[in-house]
Amino acid sequence: MQQAVPDPIRISDHAINQDDLDRHALEVVTTLHENGYDAYLVGGCVRDLLCGEKPKDFDVATDATPEQVKELFRRSRLVGRRFPIAHVRFGRHIIEVSTFRQGQLENVETTDQGLILKDHVYGSIAEDAFRRDFTINALYYDIREHEIIDYVGGLEHIADKQIQFIGVPAERLAEDPVRILRAIRFAAKLDFQLDPTLADLHEDTAERLEEIPGARLFDEFLKLFLSGYGGNVWAELRETPLARSLFPSCNPDNDLVLAAMRNTDQRIADDQPVTPGFLIAVLLWEDFEFRNKRDNEAGKPEIAYEVAMDTLAIQQQHISVPRRFSIFAREVWQLQSRLEERNPRFIKRTLGHKRFRAAFDFLVLRADYDNSLKSKAIWWEEIQELDDQAQEKLISELPKKGGRRRNNRRKPRSNDFNQY
Repeated sequence: MQQAVPDPIRISDHAINQDDLDRHALEVVTTLHENGYDAYLVGGCVRDLLCGEKPKDFDVATDATPEQVKELFRRSRLVGRRFPIAHVRFGRHIIEVSTFRQGQLENVETTDQGLILKDHVYGSIAEDAFRRDFTINALYYDIREHEIIDYVGGLEHIADKQIQFIGVPAERLAEDPVRILRAIRFAAKLDFQLDPTLADLHEDTAERLEEIPGARLFDEFLKLFLSGYGGNVWAELRETPLARSLFPSCNPDNDLVLAAMRNTDQRIADDQPVTPGFLIAVLLWEDFEFRNKRDNEAGKPEIAYEVAMDTLAIQQQHISVPRRFSIFAREVWQLQSRLEERNPRFIKRTLGHKRFRAAFDFLVLRADYDNSLKSKAIWWEEIQELDDQAQEKLISELPKKGGRRRNNRRKPRSNDFNQY
């Protein structure tokens, strides 16, 4: 990459208060110092502290190799295939410790398209700074001198509220197309401006995202949409080909998705529980509903189950959604028909379903865009507030639904939605 680097800017007059630093991260840095290694707080924690945000994680960069870090900390393990790093554990708390990377890309294993496959070559702090993705993420904090070390202009870009790549954006995105998602996420989180030239790279980067393992993209999905600013992220993403690359069966113009993102952001702000399964259900709902109406005119639960599985299988080719979240989405979808039909035979069973509350929230969300559902959403909201006797009275007022007569009762299949 870069043979010679300029001397860094070092400033001690900054907004970081040592009282705001994570004690476990300080312990890691101090231990490395005591054993003769250089070590600094780096990246997002430094950026967030300078921006007045509370860091979610504290990372450390050092000239110690991952193996040397592991020798110093008993509760640590090495992770990562492309670039190995050490995770030092303090109870449930993890400090990520990375070794300074070398700046010469010819020593790095890449595909013909430039995607980095393996990067096990170490270097200096200066080289490491130029290997990081964005200028605002390449700031180092020296706890001994209480100084910020800046090789790449990150302090200036924080002051100007800009997201700027280090190096040539097209080359950096070829190395790792996930960086475009990180750029959008940081812009949404910090209310910074993206480099306008990135718009010309969206189409190519969207295609390159297909090379990224689905499990890694799911991790990025969590960061994008479950960190409290998913609405702003989706508002930006849906204007680009990137949304189609991640969720090819989702119509990005569907306002239901943006509303769900905003709702999730509010729940996070209110310290209420959220789950990726709900957002998966919303993102893929339109596709599931279309397929179910097309292939399941009779509304049979067993066919709805198969349609749901097909819908989720298509998404799995792009983002690997863990089974517990795909099951969550499927059950929320299948409960929608129960909530809409309000068959007196199944009201109590539906109320007792473990996904009822999520399915009800989904119905309320849909009702904001479909007037035919408003009265049903109100009815389900009302029945939840009643005691058993009042519930029975309200149920009795519903029109009776006809049922099928069964002369030969069969053993129910394990995937029959009726059995819950």
